[in-house]
Amino acid sequence: MKAVISVIGHDAKGIIAKVSSICAEHETNIIDITQSVMKEYFAMVMVTELCDSNFSALSASLADFEKASGMKVHVMHEDIFNSMHRI
Repeated sequence: MKAVISVIGHDAKGIIAKVSSICAEHETNIIDITQSVMKEYFAMVMVTELCDSNFSALSASLADFEKASGMKVHVMHEDIFNSMHRI
């Protein structure tokens, strides 16, 4: 399955490294990534591929990262993402 991960918040060193490490821990492949820094704000969107069975654990680990970092992190199945953004 594919999932979309978005991360938004104040810029800090190592954000991409930390999120990528979490993905690697849950055997999640990063297919595409885009990130931008606007003044002090950081925004990143990743398209990932993983086993359905790893989705809950990945989401939980990213929720822990969200709490620890103060960033806003969203993880959703690609089908849900596409449905939400279809005109």
